[in-house]
Amino acid sequence: MREHTPHDPFERRPGRGERGPRVFAPGDLKLLMLDLLAEQPGHGYDLIRQIENLFDGSYSPSPGVIYPTLNFLEEAELISGQIQGSKRLYAITDAGRHALAEQAVALDGVRMRIEVSKRALCGHDRPPEIHEAVGNLRHALHMHSGRWTPEEIERVRDLLNHTAKAIASGPAEPVRETPHE
Repeated sequence: MREHTPHDPFERRPGRGERGPRVFAPGDLKLLMLDLLAEQPGHGYDLIRQIENLFDGSYSPSPGVIYPTLNFLEEAELISGQIQGSKRLYAITDAGRHALAEQAVALDGVRMRIEVSKRALCGHDRPPEIHEAVGNLRHALHMHSGRWTPEEIERVRDLLNHTAKAIASGPAEPVRETPHE
């Protein structure tokens, strides 16, 4: 009989014959590839290796993910591809640079999620207290559904982004309690 382990509400581990966890949110890979091509032109294989390096080898996107994304970006005229021998060399276009500039905040989020995913993929499990807190967060978000004004969306988004950045940046100085008067 298999030993039961607590389910992390933000992670799903693959079972037999299943793929690993989804690493990128929708649109993240497109944005990351645009950013990598803004740094220097490259082939599909180059992008696979660069992304693998971002994950310290714990994740490598398949050609079946990379090449359709390159085709999409090229059809959207955000990148251009030139035949170079037996390969295609991709470079960002002016429209791609403009789109990337407009998405600077989103790109920061992608980079932050890569750091979080990298730790999860490397098997750094969370302590039970963190597991419980994540469950509490999901529950709070679920209970809050239907009451989303634009102001509330901004408030909760800012809280979550601030918290995620604080967690990703690592340990800080201990918070000192101030005595109540």
